[in-house]
Amino acid sequence: MSRMLVVGAGLTGGACASLLRGAGLGRVEIWDKARGAGGRMSTSRGTRDAACTADLGAQYITFEAERSEPRRSFYEELLSHGILQQLTAPIEGMVVKKGSCNYVAPQGISSVVKYYLKQSAGADVFYEQHVTHICLRDGKWEVSRKTGPPELFDIVILTMPVPQILHLQGDIVNKSPEIGPSVVVHTTVTFGSEYLNSDPTEVQQLILSYLERIMPSLPKPSSIKCQKWRYSQVTKAVPSSLGQMILHTQPLLVCGGDGFTRSNFDGCIDSAMSLAEVVKSHL
Repeated sequence: MSRMLVVGAGLTGGACASLLRGAGLGRVEIWDKARGAGGRMSTSRGTRDAACTADLGAQYITFEAERSEPRRSFYEELLSHGILQQLTAPIEGMVVKKGSCNYVAPQGISSVVKYYLKQSAGADVFYEQHVTHICLRDGKWEVSRKTGPPELFDIVILTMPVPQILHLQGDIVNKSPEIGPSVVVHTTVTFGSEYLNSDPTEVQQLILSYLERIMPSLPKPSSIKCQKWRYSQVTKAVPSSLGQMILHTQPLLVCGGDGFTRSNFDGCIDSAMSLAEVVKSHL
């Protein structure tokens, strides 16, 4: 039985693992360098003194009838299990296209990813596993991490942001308590790029100062978390119409994610389905 590793516990990685386990294709492990699941569909929990949740990444998911129809079953499944529900509150400045519908996750946007990880029953998920090297060893992939010994896998699937894939070394070099109210403030892409490497404390104060000007009656927060997204979105997708890119065939090493499609729910699901099909064709 093949031993497969999915690197990245975000939407693409979680959905791909679920599809692989559903097809009974072998043993699946998921490694992520973070402390929990979600990736850029991240939900933050407040402290004991400030019990609240806040979606730091994606805020909602948009179903577009023309483009999303092939993935309708994914939306219907998430809705039937209460993972998603329709967004009914108006959002200032939002342009609603005909036939589209927006959905939010009542338990936090990371619950979408956690649902797929749960559906991949039998898959082992390990957090705080920062992959550093991938090398060929006797017809298998030897995967090294910052902590812990290297391990061998028959198939490796990379779903983290492309810049992180490019930083890998080796043989692929150069390839609930009571919930309180919360407010999430997103900056523009331009602002984020300009202050990407600045002191987070200074950036936080800039954001708070502006927020006080536009919302002077906002109560003083009991807890603040400043989140920096170095890879917040895809600015230029890898030229691939397949949703994945094969880096090596025997043994299989393939990468995917929204960097090979587009930065939304449909793009990640497309990539996950494509990755699962590639694995099937190599087994």
